[in-house]
Parts: sequence; C-alpha cells; structure tokens
Amino acid sequence: MTDSSQLSDVQTPVFILDIGRLQKNLAVAARIRQETSAKILLATKAFAMPAAFPYMRPHLDGTTASGVHEARLGATEFGRDVHVYSPAYTDSSLQQLAGIATDIYFNSAEQLARFGPAARGMAARIGLRINPGYSNATLGGALYDPCAPYSRFGEVATRLGEVDWGEVDTLHVHALCESLHDGSLGLIEHVTEHFADQIRQVSAVNFGGGHFINAEGYDVNAVIKAIGAFREEFGVDVILEPGAGLVVGTGELHARVIGLHENDKPIAILDVSASTHMPDVLEAPYRPQIEGAGEVGEHAHSYILAGNTCMTGDVIGEYSFADPLKSGDQLIFTDQMHYSFVKTNTFNGTPLANLAIRHEGGAVEMVSDFGYEAFRQRLGR
Repeated sequence: MTDSSQLSDVQTPVFILDIGRLQKNLAVAARIRQETSAKILLATKAFAMPAAFPYMRPHLDGTTASGVHEARLGATEFGRDVHVYSPAYTDSSLQQLAGIATDIYFNSAEQLARFGPAARGMAARIGLRINPGYSNATLGGALYDPCAPYSRFGEVATRLGEVDWGEVDTLHVHALCESLHDGSLGLIEHVTEHFADQIRQVSAVNFGGGHFINAEGYDVNAVIKAIGAFREEFGVDVILEPGAGLVVGTGELHARVIGLHENDKPIAILDVSASTHMPDVLEAPYRPQIEGAGEVGEHAHSYILAGNTCMTGDVIGEYSFADPLKSGDQLIFTDQMHYSFVKTNTFNGTPLANLAIRHEGGAVEMVSDFGYEAFRQRLGR
C-alpha cells in the first residue's frame, strides 16, 4: 500500500509507477526466460513509458507494437527486437517499418501474399497470425476476446491451406486477455492439438499477450513446465507478449476531490475522469479499487464518484469511506499502470494526467508536464 502522507504535495491527476514493484514483476519474466529460453516482449499497447524502459530492458527481449508509431517508440526508446502486428498494412505503413521492425506479422493469407515479399526484402522475419478458436479473455467478454464470433483477428483455420508456409517463420496465436495460468496452459494445449501440422512448418510460435504472469494466483511453475514440453515436442522457439502481465499492481492514479454535490445521493466530483483518464472503466466495464474505500454501505459515508466533464455517464462508481469526503481530499486508484494512461484523451479539454515514477528510495520523479499544448497540438493548425 502506498504511504499517501508522502505524496500529499504531488499535483494531481498523476499516474505513479513504483519501480520497486516493477522490479519484482520483471523478476518473474526473467525467470520464465531463463528456465524456458522463451523470448518475452513488452506489449507497448498496454504500457509505454520510456522512463521505465531502462529498468525493463535487461529482463526482456524487446517490444511488440500494433502500428508504426509504437514500433518507432520500441526501436528508438527500448531497443532490441521490435515485433509488429497489424490487422492490415498499406504500402506506406509497411515501408515505414523498414529498418525498424525485426518481425512483421500478417493477419491473413491475403496480406501475407500481398506484402510478405516486401517485408522479407526488409530483412524482417515473417509471421502469420491465425485465429485458433480458443476463448479465455477474462476482461470485457467479447469486447476483448480476439476469438469472439466474427473477429477480424487472424486467418481462420479453414483457410490455412491457402498459406505458403515456406514463407512463414513464426506462427502467431494471440487469444488471451488478462488470463491466469489456466488460459496460458489451455492455449498451449489447444494449439498443440489443433495446429501441429502448421507448427512443424515454422521455426517459432508466438503465444501473444494476455498472460497475466504477475497476477495473484498465476501458476508460473505450471506454465514454465508447459512451455518446456512444447519446445521439446516441436523444436521451435516460443515467444510471449505480456503487457498488463508485466506491470499489474505496479502503480496508481492519484486524484483529488474538487467538488461535492447532492442529488438523492452524495456525489463527489474528482479531477480525474472515467471517460478521459480511465476509459476501460466505461468500456470493459470494471470498478477500480481505491485505497481505504469500500463497497457501498461498508463504511459510514457513501458517494458516487464522477469526473469533471460534460458527459453524463462519466461516473467511476459508488464507494464508501470511513470519514466524509471534502474538497482537497486525495484518492488513490490502485493498479492503474496497464492500459489506463496509454488510452487517456483530452475530451472537453480535460488535462492529461501527468506521469511519474517512484524510485525505490521513495522519491517521486515527474516524467511529464502535460498542459495546454498537449491539448492544442492534436487539433491541427
């Protein structure tokens, strides 16, 4: 738990990454790498804070990107391997990956045939993403399930006969989202059973992201054993692309109460917003935890917590507190390092939450200074 008394002078809203906790998480990734020889990549779609990359680089093999800008970030700020997947490329986007991407994954036999030769000419390793038909996403249901009905992600099994497997280095089978070890094990077992013919034609299998390796209850030993058995059976390299799994539990979003309102129930208006600072609260949806707060009625004073925007649905949730809230009170939303800050926006001109890191000695270092210009620049000239 964060000692909020040490942070009372921190200007909110701010996301704070705890380096000590991050190091503990990275040790788990390092152990999986060491005991299985698997490659582990940081999925920058979930976490992209360059100030943290020096701490992560020694324990990981590189980054994975969902487009050109993330790929450039990985190449210039993180280094090592840069893997890129996109549902579809254009001639322009593919050429922008030249000299940046070490591995390029295609979404279909059509995309592979169309762009594979150009990617090979860029000296990139070539991958094909398939839809393995295995669902185990634990967050958001179909919204975050790559194998949901009518998903656009990955070539379907019935069309794999159209693939020129001589042009494919890596089979990509991303199917998870914040899944515990049962999802990781289930995916490995499913792919082994249903796609052995394809595995034997490639040199590596990428099991994608969604492996929640640092979540409570995740059986790392079982997954290490399964990866080892898979590699022994097929003689291929194994790649994992965790994002949230590397940073779960490593930081918070600090906020303050800036106003109080009453409409049949007490309402506290905050300087953070669900729609601009924690969009997954509305999209998933889910209820973020707050240090010292409980369910409605658990403590003496219950409040609806809402953002300071004009969107009616900008409501974070209903919580209870031991003492009445007042303007200026600081609230700490826990476990906010994955996805929240990379998805923030400036709707209504709402200021972006700043980013900071908490060093192991306790000192907090600001690593951004977002202001009006961050809002203005994206609106054009």
